[in-house]
Amino acid sequence: MENRVAVNEEVNVTEVYFNNKKTFKSFPKRMEYKNQEYTFIEGLQYLVKKGQRAIQLFDMTDGDNKYRLKFDDQQFTWTLVSISSEPRAL
Repeated sequence: MENRVAVNEEVNVTEVYFNNKKTFKSFPKRMEYKNQEYTFIEGLQYLVKKGQRAIQLFDMTDGDNKYRLKFDDQQFTWTLVSISSEPRAL
């Protein structure tokens, strides 16, 4: 069972990467939260349309936990929406 904790706090994304050369989709690679640095190893990007505005959501993992981030492309800010523990395979 997944344990999800709502955070909803602004964070610093200090590094991004591009997934491939054809689409140039960018993903967060490194984030600072509460004086700690987190490095992501993979993730998914979602575009959610809200009226005339598109919201970018990212589900990222560092191998131990999952992090949902939201990017505000008008304010250029990142919000850590939630953190959840990943169930371990047996």
